[in-house]
Amino acid sequence: MQKGNIAVQTENIFPIIKRFLYSDHEIFLRELVSNAVDATTKLHTFARRGEVAGEIGDTTIEILLNADEKTLTIRDKGIGMTEEEVKKYLNQVAFSSAQEFLDKYKDEANIIGHFGLGFYSAFMVASKVEVITKSYQSGSQEVTWTCDGNPEYTLDVNDKQDRGTDIVLHIAEDSLEFLEDSRIEELLEKYCKFLPIPIKFGTKKETIANDTDDEDAKTTEEVEVDNIINNPNPAWKKQPSELTDEDYRKFYSELYPQSFETPLFWIHLNIDFPFNLTGILYFPKLGNAMEVQRNKIQLYSNQVYVTDNVKDIVPEFLTLLHGVIDSPDIPLNVSRSYLQADAHVKKITGYITKKVADKLGDLYKADKADFESKWDDLGVFVKYGMLSDDKFYEKALSYALVKNTDGELKPIEDYIEKIKTNQTDKNGRVVLLYTHMPEIHHSQIEACKANGYDVLVMDQVIDNHFIQQLEYKLGNISFVRVDAETISNLIQKEDKAESVLSEEATQSVKAIFQKVVNTAEGTVQTQALSPQDFPVIVTRPEFMRRMKEMQSMQGLQMGNFPDMYQVVINTNHELIAGKLLKLEDEKQKEDLAKYLYQLALLNQGMLKGAELTAFFNRSLEMVK
Repeated sequence: MQKGNIAVQTENIFPIIKRFLYSDHEIFLRELVSNAVDATTKLHTFARRGEVAGEIGDTTIEILLNADEKTLTIRDKGIGMTEEEVKKYLNQVAFSSAQEFLDKYKDEANIIGHFGLGFYSAFMVASKVEVITKSYQSGSQEVTWTCDGNPEYTLDVNDKQDRGTDIVLHIAEDSLEFLEDSRIEELLEKYCKFLPIPIKFGTKKETIANDTDDEDAKTTEEVEVDNIINNPNPAWKKQPSELTDEDYRKFYSELYPQSFETPLFWIHLNIDFPFNLTGILYFPKLGNAMEVQRNKIQLYSNQVYVTDNVKDIVPEFLTLLHGVIDSPDIPLNVSRSYLQADAHVKKITGYITKKVADKLGDLYKADKADFESKWDDLGVFVKYGMLSDDKFYEKALSYALVKNTDGELKPIEDYIEKIKTNQTDKNGRVVLLYTHMPEIHHSQIEACKANGYDVLVMDQVIDNHFIQQLEYKLGNISFVRVDAETISNLIQKEDKAESVLSEEATQSVKAIFQKVVNTAEGTVQTQALSPQDFPVIVTRPEFMRRMKEMQSMQGLQMGNFPDMYQVVINTNHELIAGKLLKLEDEKQKEDLAKYLYQLALLNQGMLKGAELTAFFNRSLEMVK
């Protein structure tokens, strides 16, 4: 037996590994299984080159749990190690000090698949680690390396018949959770689900049918089979030509077994220059949601799970998508817990954004009707992308759709072309009228249609911001909500109606309404509108209302700004120009003015509580 010291110059190296290098102790299993996969993959490579004598046989990796002995073993049948390789890879963790250790390896990118630092994550959960290994090379002997978490180790050389490596972890008292079958299965499912070598964890029972020509005589039996926990050849590693639509849907279910939804469509990523990247991104049915779907893209490096927090590798708007991205070129820190700043990341981000934008454009061109049918679920994503990324905006403008109250969908630029003849104001600006609540604004929408105007439905959570962006980017257009002004003034024209009332009579009307309107929230105006317009109209100024709604969406408050609105009195309506001014009793004038005012509030959905109850009761009295 040999004894020696691991080549470090501090007694505190293992506590540092345990406390600072890895943010989550559970990843020890990922690191050790990844090393086993690497050793096995190398064996397959050497065998293809003719460098391995005889058949390599079954190379399944096994995870063995012995709760009685408090051990967890990771067994592979890969290339193994010679005595010299054990000394090289396991003993020479050469750090001159704890600080140098951290400084040297915190930005290391290509640690995956190498014995050494990843292997030492075992000491986060083990009080003692044994490595029993035999190289594939002819004449090799078994080597047993043992270390109890101090720089001291022992090395024995024995006879061993089987090629490969056993890593035996003697689980520490503070990590006994890793002796539970369910916990290990959970970690294997999380980190090793798509590793390229089969991984066995115990056995499971399967029901099989016995073969017979007689259908009525067929029987079934339950048998014990290996519990292979991973899919070594996942869909994203295949060529798109090898996969059917059903294959993509089945893989989506494999990624998200708890999900019962079907994705709208998907994008298969496959690039090998100037970086390597594969993956599949799925478009979920978002509807009008922006937050609940995040953190569904899984990041892998050579099929090793890294994280589902991919905000540094894809633009934020793409985190609304689901799926997988796999790239060995993604620069990870030594514990793979976060990405490093790197030029590759920007290139990868740009590529993914372009691929998504192009795919959407292709889908729109190929089948506009199908694309339009999916717009309610796609709209939030496309608009968010346009707000977030200028290059995506440029590509998406040709298929960013708007929908009018008749359900017609058009790209925004085509829609502007359609309405500009009727909806250009006196300053040459095209006015896009819209509603966020078609049922509430039904009367305004009908009035707009009677004037030959078209009205859009802009009811998605992101539309206030999207409207602002389009006004800025496209120029010479403005969005105006149908309740922002009277119908006559929604689109400012040269010609205006004249009032049938004198100036003195107009001021009298205004004074009556000022007595009944809550002037803390509403301001009274008189306008000479069409006699067919309502007698009293409540409008909500576009700028202040839009700013307040945008601030509210962001969780901010607009100080003490009240919900301001305007009460517009139509001096040309017969109830104003005729009936109101002809009443002799001042109280009757005020009662009629209040009733007309409350009718206007009711039309806007703004009459509530005690006022609504009083209005209802008064209306009943009037019809008795």
